[in-house]
Amino acid sequence: MTSKKKPTKKELEKRVQELEKELQDAILQSEKYLNQLKYAKADLENVQKQNQKRLIDVIDRANGELLEKLLPFADELDILFSKDAEKQKLVEGVKMVHGKLVKLLESEGITQIQAIGEKFDPFKHEAVMEIETLEVPDGYVAEEIRSGYMFKDKVLRASVVKVARAPDVVEIKIEDNQDE
Repeated sequence: MTSKKKPTKKELEKRVQELEKELQDAILQSEKYLNQLKYAKADLENVQKQNQKRLIDVIDRANGELLEKLLPFADELDILFSKDAEKQKLVEGVKMVHGKLVKLLESEGITQIQAIGEKFDPFKHEAVMEIETLEVPDGYVAEEIRSGYMFKDKVLRASVVKVARAPDVVEIKIEDNQDE
């Protein structure tokens, strides 16, 4: 049997001093880590603010470039409205401006959604009503009320459409020659 020797008062005091020193070292270390964490957090916040500012600058620059490309259209419309032109000339001028605008939109990645005759797609088409018809297959777009547009692969605005639905009752034609 081994008996444990009871520590002396001096040994206990020495152990307490060692533990107090370790505790003091641990406190200093934790304060050092806390300061490093505070600096890292401040750096992260600064980087986030800089990135946000850069993003806003890029968006503003892109918007400015696009708006600058639209200015000639406003100029051409001003010219059209300022002249005493006959109705036909105004219509032709507006068609020309529209054509140029469509080309600009296409050059920026915007395309018109094809709707008429296409199978109804709830991601690209917004149905406002159904039309009973046999001329267009059931579930296909029969009429477009407002054009829809895509920007690259994203729908900017869905086409507003009327969707074909097969009539509930089909009339049967009976010939008159059945009186035999």
